Amino acid sequence: MGPKTILLAIVPALACGSSLFAQTAEPWRGPHVIIIGVDGLSVDGINTGQVPRLRELMARSAWTLEARGVMPTLSSPNWASAINGAAPEQHGITSNGILRHMVEFQPACRADDGKFPTIFGVMRSEYPASRIAVFHDWRGFADLLEKRAPDVMKHEHGAARTTEAAIAYWKENRPALTFIHLDNVDHAGHAHGWYSREYYHAVETADGYVGQVLDMLDALAARESTFVLVTSDHGGTAHGHGRNSLAEIQIPWILAGPGITPGKITSLVNTFDTALTVAWIFHLDPPQCWIGRPVRTAFSPSLIASHEAAAHASPADCSQSGQLTDAALHVGQTN
Repeated sequence: MGPKTILLAIVPALACGSSLFAQTAEPWRGPHVIIIGVDGLSVDGINTGQVPRLRELMARSAWTLEARGVMPTLSSPNWASAINGAAPEQHGITSNGILRHMVEFQPACRADDGKFPTIFGVMRSEYPASRIAVFHDWRGFADLLEKRAPDVMKHEHGAARTTEAAIAYWKENRPALTFIHLDNVDHAGHAHGWYSREYYHAVETADGYVGQVLDMLDALAARESTFVLVTSDHGGTAHGHGRNSLAEIQIPWILAGPGITPGKITSLVNTFDTALTVAWIFHLDPPQCWIGRPVRTAFSPSLIASHEAAAHASPADCSQSGQLTDAALHVGQTN
């Protein structure tokens, strides 16, 4: 049974909602998503640095090194857009909140806690018993999402400790949705310059942290049910970012997992498509104020067809979940 087979078995179940696989008395039966956000990782960093683990991941991923962030090219607006499916014009986060207020105007819509809704909050609302984990190297990341959404949201000092904590939690709890934020690359860019030897060394170190996550999935035989998305918030020039240049706004977007069609994505990918793509995987209903779209070209035609069929599953189909899963298995099997 290959990756496509496994996910095609999972997707019909997702259409039936949390009553089927996310009960508190049972383990999560849907797919897993791990997002690794490498702060400040530029396209040049991947092209110039020695990144064997990212190259390995790209070989089995749908990927682009021409995804676009949002303006301004600062961390808060861009990470917010990645997790809430919208641009600053909708979510209102226009800075890091250092020289002025982070939110300068009222968002287009609000979740229960007053924040613009993120993928974490939508996941919590639709699958209340699912496990959600956020581990962040940059303290400010916690200000971008609903505090009620994650089961654990932990700030660690340094990318190494952040990766270690995330891996330890994942091994023990197998969360449905995990976000791992690493900040060592951005630190090196500010301290030494985005084209410096120290910057490329930091990229190579982050590549090793990505590899640790991949090795964990292999050791747990979890790769066939887990999507891994590696992306960034911005690149940089000289010792900073926030200006208007492709070196700052273009970012990597690399998605591996069951049912993915490997190869370069030729369609435009925006950072706010990230939340919509994760919502598509989990069969979540995105808020109307989200403006992104799922990166459907990353997925195989058979997975898209199965996903669309599952979206029209009736309550009677859901009540016979075993038969649904068996049928999906037969559809997805390959010789």
